[in-house]
Amino acid sequence: MTNYYKSLTLFAKRILLVVIIYQICRLLFLGFNFNAFNSPFLGSFIGGLRFDLSAIAYTNLLFALLHCIPGKFKYSVIYQKVLKILFYGVNLFFILTNFVDFVYYQFTGRRSTYGMLTAQGMEKEVKGLMCSFLLEFWYLPLLGVILSFAFYKAIPNLKRPGLYINQSKIDYAKQSLIFILVMGFLLLLGRGGLQKKPLRIIDSSSYGALNNASLVLNTPFCALKTFNKKETLSSPKYFSKTELDAVFSPVVNVSPEKETNKKNVVLIILESFGKENLKIGATPFLDSLITKSYYFENGFANGKLSIDAVPSTLTSIPSLLKHSIITSSYAVNKVNGLPRILKEEGYNTSFFHGAFNGSQNFDQYCKVAGFDAYYGKDEYDGPEAFDGRWGIFDEEFLQFFNTKLTTFEEPFFSTAFTISSHNPYIIPEKYLGKFPKGNSKIYETVAYSDFALKRFFEAAKKEDWYKNTFFVITADHSSPIIKNELHNTNVGKFRIPVLFFDPSNQELVGTHEKNFQQIDILPSVLDYLGIEKQIISYGKSYTSNKDFVVYYLANIYHLIDGDYYLAFNGTKTLGLYNFKNDPLLKKNLLSIEPEKAKSLEKFIKAYVQSFNERMINNNLTL
Repeated sequence: MTNYYKSLTLFAKRILLVVIIYQICRLLFLGFNFNAFNSPFLGSFIGGLRFDLSAIAYTNLLFALLHCIPGKFKYSVIYQKVLKILFYGVNLFFILTNFVDFVYYQFTGRRSTYGMLTAQGMEKEVKGLMCSFLLEFWYLPLLGVILSFAFYKAIPNLKRPGLYINQSKIDYAKQSLIFILVMGFLLLLGRGGLQKKPLRIIDSSSYGALNNASLVLNTPFCALKTFNKKETLSSPKYFSKTELDAVFSPVVNVSPEKETNKKNVVLIILESFGKENLKIGATPFLDSLITKSYYFENGFANGKLSIDAVPSTLTSIPSLLKHSIITSSYAVNKVNGLPRILKEEGYNTSFFHGAFNGSQNFDQYCKVAGFDAYYGKDEYDGPEAFDGRWGIFDEEFLQFFNTKLTTFEEPFFSTAFTISSHNPYIIPEKYLGKFPKGNSKIYETVAYSDFALKRFFEAAKKEDWYKNTFFVITADHSSPIIKNELHNTNVGKFRIPVLFFDPSNQELVGTHEKNFQQIDILPSVLDYLGIEKQIISYGKSYTSNKDFVVYYLANIYHLIDGDYYLAFNGTKTLGLYNFKNDPLLKKNLLSIEPEKAKSLEKFIKAYVQSFNERMINNNLTL
């Protein structure tokens, strides 16, 4: 039995080493993203240990068997060498997946799942930008090599086994019992305990501060929990059909009090132009345009990725899935967004995106959404302006956009999505040193894109269609790197500029406090154009007296209504805050204003149930 105990002890020491490395990875993750989380962190690390043990248990079941199964074959030199190499290789692979999120979390705001790690739906982006990422974040591979070397050196070896003596039946029985107990214990750790359901990603919200769920999790756990799974929704059945419609219904009747005006509509989505970039010197043109526009001081994105923004702005469908709608199994659901609605009104419709064709599946989604035409890098016709990595620089592509608009028969609806303020943050060589660099990598490219936007408007003003056009300008999401504490809360990280500009309407001006989100754009455009229509919309028109905003991140539903912000994890409310009086979300009002919390929880439950049921049943149109 001595040799068996040595093998058992060896396995325990190796597992302990892996546990320690997972804690080091969590510390590194926190270090790289320190401003994104709320202190204190002790509860997050204690809770995180539970998720670490679960991931480690599942990924080491094979090694538990190979270390602990009865039999003298385990003590040979060759067996032990192969076992050590396998243990090292498998665990190193899962450990290094954490390194992806050290930086990628800044872009997504959540731990990577299996689909994100394998870049489902975005394979071309990964291939095109891999070299850029490796060059920019060179220290991550270096850090990985150092950790890999240290890990291998630290793996303990089997102490020289003693003289092997034939085992009795009792010894084999003891070893078999220990083996069964070890395997059972690992399975118990893997499921996270004896609770009714195995440990889930969403359970991370129960540990530490509200904003710290991603710190509690680890990437291997998230990848394992989503491995080879298509996201499928289910109805939470909070309400009966009658009760549901009474609390919230997405059937919206747009009934403008004015006649249809048939103005052209130009929607411009600015890459990574979070509100944190405004009025600090990076966006002089946009800052100036705001003073001449109908501007929403409390503008919000409905997602954290570019791929989330397109369905939100065009079809009034929020991103309430773990993956983007565009890459989900619901991507081909029938939708009746702005392209189809305006096409029925006689509009020419088009979508422009300066990245290579196929980027983020925008070209395919444009077909689903009903656009007449898609213009990407392949369709670009103008001076050489490829940035070498991603697509056409914003200045030239927006000039191309203007030129094409001039050829379209009016009225037209066209959307342009900029790209230059996207990683790897490249600007044309001729402008190096022209724009302020600020305190983040994105600052200079935001300034360049603002300049490109100014050049677009300078050119557009000379065209006949300009004064007959309603412009909507917004961002896809906030910047990936935010050093401002105010913009790192669960409210702040979704703030974006949203403005309406009509050069022929001097009354469409002013700064407005109404809570406004990307999914409000569709009903607002119809309202402004005077188009009477009954639609499915999870937003509301800018003329509505409703004041809600809904978004989803890190397995939590976030609701803003009036001055209040509520966080709900699908089962219970986690926090209630007055975000206008308490912008850093320091004071949880859950126990102080229980009736308000109850009212808002009822609304978000109905909202989620309606969304899930209509997505499942492909019932997003009338």
